[in-house]
Amino acid sequence: MNARERVLTALRRTGQPDRIPFEISWGSFTPLLMKTYREKTGSELSPEEYFDFDTRFVLPGPTRRTTDFSTYFTTREAGVNFSEWGVGAVPTRFEIPDYKYHPLEQMASVDEINQFAWPDLGEDYRYVDVVAKVEAYHQRGYAVCGEMYQTIFEMAWLMRGMETFMTDFVLNPEIAHAICEKITELRVQQARQFARAGVDIIRLGDDIVTQQGRMMSAETYKEFIQPRVKRIVAAAKAENPDVIIFMHCCGSVEAVIDDLIEAGVEVLNPVQPECNDLRRIKAKYGDRLAFWGGIGVQSVMPNGTPDDVRKAVKEACAILGSGGGLLLAPAHILDPAIPWENVEAYIEAAKGVCHP
Repeated sequence: MNARERVLTALRRTGQPDRIPFEISWGSFTPLLMKTYREKTGSELSPEEYFDFDTRFVLPGPTRRTTDFSTYFTTREAGVNFSEWGVGAVPTRFEIPDYKYHPLEQMASVDEINQFAWPDLGEDYRYVDVVAKVEAYHQRGYAVCGEMYQTIFEMAWLMRGMETFMTDFVLNPEIAHAICEKITELRVQQARQFARAGVDIIRLGDDIVTQQGRMMSAETYKEFIQPRVKRIVAAAKAENPDVIIFMHCCGSVEAVIDDLIEAGVEVLNPVQPECNDLRRIKAKYGDRLAFWGGIGVQSVMPNGTPDDVRKAVKEACAILGSGGGLLLAPAHILDPAIPWENVEAYIEAAKGVCHP
């Protein structure tokens, strides 16, 4: 099997691949660990190329728009970086940006929401290079993912502010719906573009739970979020019925798995071992879902020995990969808290895993 065949066999649950496919989350490391990677390997290649992961990913090309999002804020500090959604982030010493600037936060009407300078993610020009990259990766035998993380809920609260948006669910539902609707319209266009470009997997992502359980009620999810996820899935499937729908949702996810399946999710990521019973989830949902992840980045990767990491890889493959249905990966991007020898142990063990 080549990498693409291996991934599709695993994620479509059509049998046991020759070995369990693997990657590291987002195909890379945070900046300081990337520096260590360069020093340790001496390579200028990306980690996905150097370690030869089974997947590659594509993103829309850059926008041609030049929106001045600073006009949405009365004051702002130096060094703010605005995304094309108008969300402003400042760097921190912990490598994860602090998203402090929310362009919709002060808006008080649906008209204001609709008049915002929304991005042009559905425009054809942004996917010309995507088509070429997908074709090139397929020719090399890799499975290709179209990236659509922060799909609805996360982008909504980033634009509105977490506290304000969660309050909107109760006090200003028309505004919550308007924000979710505008985001969904763009995501539907994006899903169509990725499916037309020939990606194998569309990776959605919204953290709708914490490590203790639901972040919102089931009723709230089903009113504001789930129907819109269904529309995104339907748009992608209308272009290519074979495209695989992946959902990233950190946390204690078992309470929402049925909702995700009902929305059209076929692959669940990252199945954090620190807050989920992997055996129970595999037994309960393994006939309806494939799994992507399974290796803890709050436990064994930063705190274990290399032998502990190798053991965790074998256990995850034996549990989640039994009979197929697993792409092995750490639960999140790898950062400097993780010793380099544990990264090497993970890659070595993952490459050596055949049938669990």
